[in-house]
Amino acid sequence: MKLTVVGCSGSYPGPDSAASCYLVQEEHEGRLWSLVLDMGNGALGALQRYVDPLALDAVLLSHLHADHCVDMTSYYVLRKYHPTGAQPKIPVWGPKRTARRLARAYDLPRKPGMEEEFEFHRYKEPFRVGPFAITPYEVDHPVPAYGMRITTGEGEQTRVLAYSGDTGPTDTLLEMAQDADLFLVEASFRHGDDNPPSLHLTGREAGEYAAKAGAKRAVVTHVPPWHDPDGIFAEARAAYDGPIELAVAGAVYDL
Repeated sequence: MKLTVVGCSGSYPGPDSAASCYLVQEEHEGRLWSLVLDMGNGALGALQRYVDPLALDAVLLSHLHADHCVDMTSYYVLRKYHPTGAQPKIPVWGPKRTARRLARAYDLPRKPGMEEEFEFHRYKEPFRVGPFAITPYEVDHPVPAYGMRITTGEGEQTRVLAYSGDTGPTDTLLEMAQDADLFLVEASFRHGDDNPPSLHLTGREAGEYAAKAGAKRAVVTHVPPWHDPDGIFAEARAAYDGPIELAVAGAVYDL
């Protein structure tokens, strides 16, 4: 399983990165399978550096804030009006009312909205896309939001990617990231600031959750451009003694 950081800027795009978007790929049964986790502001443009967007097998939206989903409006245009013709539907998973939210974002009528381009599914239980077994976990955010545990392989070949999405402190992260080969964990706040509750993690909290979950490796992401990413990363590194990195656009991780 391979993870490519397409966009990792928190809350809005920064000068060096689009907002949240992560490409997850694996070779399986003679072909390359590709998932995208989130499609925030600027993500579709950057995504084209790493994969043909028409080759995606599914999109998984952690929640419906613009910095995680708004470029689905552009992806809709690409699939509907491509010169080679309208493309087949692909599955899109998200919280309740994802189809309605995206239709509204592009000022489409509720019906059909984008339902001729995307096959919408609501997070309810574990599901599969090709080689990927995906378990969604509801996390702590002002809107319905989900983290994900993505598993491929069997036995000694099993690999696990955990993605926190956007969340405040919650023990759900411990189950989701338990013994994960890589924990992609958000850190949008600084320790010691007067941070609002039930919104995001501090750098220190991100490191603490990675340590408590026993994650084998951590990547800190979703730092907003208004913060110094090195400061937030230093908090996380002080709380977790395993391999840890700060996400940057274009980084690739082989699990």
